[in-house]
Amino acid sequence: MSKGESEGLVANRVLLTLLVAALIGAALLPFAAMAPNRLVSGQSVGLVSALLAWQWGTLGLLAVLLGLCALSRPFSLPAAYRLVLVAAPLWLLLVLYGLGSYADRALEDASSAARISQGAAFWIVAFCPVLMIVDAFQRLHTNLALRSLYAALLAGSVAAMFALDVFDGLAILREYANNRELFAAEFATHLRLVASALGPALAIGLPLGLLAHRRSGARGPLFGLLNFFQTIPSIALFALLVAPLAALSEALPFLRALGVKGIGATPAIIALIMYALLPIVRNTYAGFAGVAATTLEAARGMGMTSRQILWRVEIPLALPVILSGLRIVTVQAIGLTVVAALIGAGGLGSFIFQGLGQYAIDLVLLGAVPTIALAVVADFLLQILVAISKPAGAR
Repeated sequence: MSKGESEGLVANRVLLTLLVAALIGAALLPFAAMAPNRLVSGQSVGLVSALLAWQWGTLGLLAVLLGLCALSRPFSLPAAYRLVLVAAPLWLLLVLYGLGSYADRALEDASSAARISQGAAFWIVAFCPVLMIVDAFQRLHTNLALRSLYAALLAGSVAAMFALDVFDGLAILREYANNRELFAAEFATHLRLVASALGPALAIGLPLGLLAHRRSGARGPLFGLLNFFQTIPSIALFALLVAPLAALSEALPFLRALGVKGIGATPAIIALIMYALLPIVRNTYAGFAGVAATTLEAARGMGMTSRQILWRVEIPLALPVILSGLRIVTVQAIGLTVVAALIGAGGLGSFIFQGLGQYAIDLVLLGAVPTIALAVVADFLLQILVAISKPAGAR
C-alpha cells in the first residue's frame, strides 16, 4: 500500500493518535493501586483486572467504534464526529464508574486503613476521551450554546456519580472526608486570593494598556518592565517580597493592623498582581490597536467626542481581546496561588505541600485535582464571555 493510500484511510489522525495512546496506556500501565495505608506504595492493578468483564468489554466496543470514526469509512466525516461526541463521554463515564466500583469491591475485605488510588493508566484513559470531545467540537464548528449544554450534561453526569457515592472508596475521597471543613476553608481562601489579585490587576492594567496605545513612547519601557516581572520565578518573587513587607509592617503599625505582613496573603496578592499585569496590559493594547482607523473616522464624522468614541466604539470592539487576556490571567493566577501556600497564604496548595511532606500522594491530589478543575471551569466560563462579547457577525 502506498503512502498516499495509507493516508487516505485515516480521516482523523488526532482521534486515532488519542485512541492508540489510551490503548497503550491501558495495556502497559497500572489502572489502580491498592495499599494497606495512606503512606505505603500500593500494589498495581491493570485495567482488565480492575474492571468487571462487562465494563472492559464495553470499553473495547467503544474503542472499536472510535477507531472506525478515525477512518474515512464507513461513516461520513460529520457523522463520525457526532459519533465521537456520543462514544467518548460514554468511555469517560464508564472509566470513572469502573474505578469507583473496583474500589468498593477491593475494600470489602480490607482493613479500614487500606487505600485505593488511581494509576497512570486511569489518567491517560480518562484524559484521552476529553481531548477527543474537544477535537470533535472544533471540527464540527458547533455554536457556543450547544457546547455549553453538552458540557453541562457531562459535568452533571459526573456530579451524579459523586452524589451516588460511586467514588467514596477512593483514597482521595477519604482524604477529603478527613479534611472536609479544612478543605472548604482552603478552597474559599484560594478563591479569595485569586479575586483579590485580579481586581487590582485589572484596575492597574487596563489604564496602562490604554496608555501604551495612546503613547507610543511609553510602550517600550512599560512592556520591558512587565516582561521583567514574568522572568522572575514565582517562588523567588514570593520570597523577595517577604523581607520588605515585614520591615514595612514593623515601621508602620497601622499597616500591620490592616493585615499587611511579611508572610501570608499580602505578598501572595502582590506577586499575583505583578504576574497578571503583562497579559492584561498586552491584550488591552492589542484590543485597542485592533480597532480599525476607518471605524474611528466614521465615529468622528458622526460628531462623537473622544470620550464617546472610547466608551461606545473602542471599548466594545476591544472587549473580546481584553477578556482573552483576563482568561489567561485567571487561569495563571489559579495555578500560581498554589505556590503561595509556601509563605503561609493558604489555599489548595497547602494540601499539596502537606502531602509532599508526609509522602501522601492522595493528599497531594486533594489539592491538585480541584485546582485543575477550578482552572478548567474558569477558562470555560471566560471563553463563553469572550464569545458573547464579540460582535454578532464575528461569532
